[in-house]
Amino acid sequence: MAIEKNQEACAERPEWSFRLYVAGQTPRSVAALANLKHICEIHLKGKSEIDVVDLLLTPALATSNRIVAVPSVVRQFPSPAKKIVGNLANMERVLARLDLRS
Repeated sequence: MAIEKNQEACAERPEWSFRLYVAGQTPRSVAALANLKHICEIHLKGKSEIDVVDLLLTPALATSNRIVAVPSVVRQFPSPAKKIVGNLANMERVLARLDLRS
């Protein structure tokens, strides 16, 4: 499976888990990963995990995970799952959509 793990601290299971779907190393995909990492560093302080899935390598995952646009990020944990599409540059929108406000 084409998943790149980027664990941001804990040896234990992180409190927050995200999966970022991209299609190669496009500027939007690179920006989305950088923005998500930045948001996690500021708001989740080492309690998060980011999995990056490149749909160019595993296109079937787009269908099975209902991904219609990239980059897309899915908050997998805590439940319920939340999804947002785009480069995640609008921090307020990302915080609201993924329920990351404290």
